[in-house]
Amino acid sequence: MAYDFSGYATRNNIRCADGRTIRRDAFKDCDGKTVPLVWQHQHNEPINVLGHALLENREDGVYTYGQFNDSEYGQYAKTLVQHGDITSLSIYANHLKQDSDRNVLHGQIREVSLVLAGANPGAYIDAVAMEHGEDGEEEAVIYSGEELVHSDGVPDKKKPEENQNEEPDAKDTDKEEAVAKEDADRTIGDVIEEMTEEQKNVMYYLISKAAEGGDEAPEDEGDDDVKHNLFDVETEEENFLSHDDVVEIFGDAKRIGSLKESMLQHGIQNIDILFPEAQTVTPTPEMIMRRTEWVSKVLAGVSKTPFARIKSTAANLTKDEARARGYIKGHKKVEQQFGLLKRATTPQTIYKLQKIDRDDVIDITDFDVVAWMKAELRTMLDEELARALMVGDGRTPGTDDKIEPDHIRPIYGDAETYTIYYTVDYDGIQDVTDKANALVAAALRSRKEYRGSGNPTFYSTNDIITDMMLATDKMGRKLYSTEAELAAALRVKEIVEVPVFEGVKRVDEDEAAHELIGIIVNLNDYKMGADKGGEVNLFDDFDIDYNKYEYLIETRCSGALYKPYSAICLEKDSTISGVTGATGETE
Repeated sequence: MAYDFSGYATRNNIRCADGRTIRRDAFKDCDGKTVPLVWQHQHNEPINVLGHALLENREDGVYTYGQFNDSEYGQYAKTLVQHGDITSLSIYANHLKQDSDRNVLHGQIREVSLVLAGANPGAYIDAVAMEHGEDGEEEAVIYSGEELVHSDGVPDKKKPEENQNEEPDAKDTDKEEAVAKEDADRTIGDVIEEMTEEQKNVMYYLISKAAEGGDEAPEDEGDDDVKHNLFDVETEEENFLSHDDVVEIFGDAKRIGSLKESMLQHGIQNIDILFPEAQTVTPTPEMIMRRTEWVSKVLAGVSKTPFARIKSTAANLTKDEARARGYIKGHKKVEQQFGLLKRATTPQTIYKLQKIDRDDVIDITDFDVVAWMKAELRTMLDEELARALMVGDGRTPGTDDKIEPDHIRPIYGDAETYTIYYTVDYDGIQDVTDKANALVAAALRSRKEYRGSGNPTFYSTNDIITDMMLATDKMGRKLYSTEAELAAALRVKEIVEVPVFEGVKRVDEDEAAHELIGIIVNLNDYKMGADKGGEVNLFDDFDIDYNKYEYLIETRCSGALYKPYSAICLEKDSTISGVTGATGETE
């Protein structure tokens, strides 16, 4: 084709200014395609299209042949290229596929652009069609960022064959002397720094040979008969392992009792190559813990107050003495009488403390151990708060670390004025369906005394929820296809699984033991309060004597139901032994 210039639109294996490296055949699908030739990647006006470019995929990059159009701007750009004022090319490509190191593996070139400075140092115009009379020919070679370098280290933009018969002029002589002086001032480090990776490997090989005591000069220096290539560093024969050796090694391993010792006896030193280091499949260690999805729902459901001392007051108007009365002439009017209930809840500090040696922080490089520890601290603190307000922390009374039930009042274990306790009659019932029906019946009947706000949620264990989902009718069909259907049968908004409910018990005032089945409550009726500064805070410190980092997360808060009869606890009869309930003591 007739073209005005040609050159590399992009080069492979060269790191571009934007951090990408284009790999071989990344744009092989574009071979033979014609794309627009534009100015500085601008598309806002038609005048920015200067012509078109034919793409040719090569081993070292994508070569392009450009032809300018007859527009005023196209001809002006042609003049700039012919004069050598513009030498750099750039591409615009999309649908890129690249790896984590930003190596471009595939893409579609949409345009080639003339630019003042390209991102890819290997993308330049290397041939320009110069017109002389009627004929045009390739006459100039223009390089951008890279120059042809002869073996003597003197850069020259002309072809080698064009230099052989020319006498150097004064300017060239001065330039060569300047370069020679500059070379004389260079250090060994400067020379090594300019070597390619391949040249450095050869140098290291020669140094290692000299260190082994070899006095012979490399045979491919000055000899016409090259016996071996220094660039092909041969692997020593002792590093090879034949099939017979393998059979013998494993035979000796059985006799000796150690594969490692057998390897060493057969001269294999680099055993680690056979057993490479294991790679972790997750960015951070997996935490072995209970499921905590319920925690966020509990803490998000409670209502918050900006003060930590919570006082709740209620008037009991259910007694006959509180009823309005009819008046009869001549009779004395009797004043209304009712009880006033009130209680105050004060805050307690709840914390979690972790320590780690500074050496471990430095040595653990696979992940950010400090950030991981901080996340673990917050996760465990939140779970402890949620557990305490639902069923208590389960520690025995008098334990120094116990979250006291008069600071964070657990729903299961609270006074009967606030929590309704309803026993599910499981006597003589073994069938899963019968148990499910008994539980649904208990949930519905217990709602008679419920005074909570809105539509409550049912919190229970996986075993209880599963048994109810397995319930079937007399034809063997499931009673509840989804949890939503089960929730509708229980008259609750949703069902939430809480693992810490497993085995939780309490002892009532009559010394009878009960085991928790589930809690029906709208947590908006539960108040949690913290004064300013008592919200969740994270502190860190360094113990200089023991070289340890210390991380402390804590909060100072209180919590309690503030509406009477706002929670329903469904439970079954149990034995007194193994009480792990909210308070661990008789109410």
